[in-house]
Amino acid sequence: MTGQHGDRGGLEEQAVALAAGLADLAFGTLGSAVGAVRALLRRPDTAELAAQAGQDLMARGRLVLDRHAAAPAHLEVLARHALARRAGDDA
Repeated sequence: MTGQHGDRGGLEEQAVALAAGLADLAFGTLGSAVGAVRALLRRPDTAELAAQAGQDLMARGRLVLDRHAAAPAHLEVLARHALARRAGDDA
């Protein structure tokens, strides 16, 4: 690899530099996540936070299900249109 910032190098050098950058980003992100988890585990109200997070996820799941259940399924709508068209053709 060249030490120059302006040189682009070959494809192999670019791939290695990209992989090294991605690895550095991944390790930095992982380190931050581990630190955040450790901080959460040290809190005295961890059980309450976990229970509240579970309730929030359940509520969010219900909202998603209700939103999608409110509208009829796409294939069901197409089937109803086809049946109505056939009933109109038979008359």
